[in-house]
Amino acid sequence: MKISVRLAFVAFVSTFAYLWLAIWGLGGFAAFFSHGALVVVALATLAMVVASLFTEVNLSSGEREDRANRWVLPAFGIIGLLSGFLPAYTDRVDVWTFGGEGVRWLGAVLYILGGALRIWPVFVLGKRFSGLVAIQPGHSLVTDGIYRRLRNPSYLGMLIIAVGWALAFRSAVGLLLAALMVIPLIARIHSEEALLRAQFGADYEAYCTRSWRLIPKIY
Repeated sequence: MKISVRLAFVAFVSTFAYLWLAIWGLGGFAAFFSHGALVVVALATLAMVVASLFTEVNLSSGEREDRANRWVLPAFGIIGLLSGFLPAYTDRVDVWTFGGEGVRWLGAVLYILGGALRIWPVFVLGKRFSGLVAIQPGHSLVTDGIYRRLRNPSYLGMLIIAVGWALAFRSAVGLLLAALMVIPLIARIHSEEALLRAQFGADYEAYCTRSWRLIPKIY
């Protein structure tokens, strides 16, 4: 698979910018990298970016797209920028923080697990995985493997990443931002389900009856 140099450049620049927000919020490189858990989080972030370069993720509108759902992209962007800075800042000024290094390490572990759950389905879906809510050419329904019981494992990974990031900074504000992410996430899931239902009909309905949207046995 050929890796786009332009895509790699954008991915690394945006990732370093995001990490810089956290470093700035916490008070600089010395403060950030004095915590082993945060070093692990930074390395895990870079590993996820490298892994993403070997996927076929795209922003293609495909054969059919729900353009009305595009509002979730800037919503995720705003929440993401706030999450990059505020948890680290509240950690530095010790406002709405809790726990100690144990909480940071719990966050680091969740961050890694969430990252794996986020990336794995992207490899499984290949070109069918788009940043837009769209049906791609030759789109087929995947109902086995990681998708056997869970219809949106990558989105669950996103939430676990957000919780892990918040805990790495011991930040209640970060947890609130993770909860806020649920709003556009659920809206996106509903849009995707409507599109898949229209595309695959009874097959998708049958799949829905034996699987969960986001959290096994709950939702």
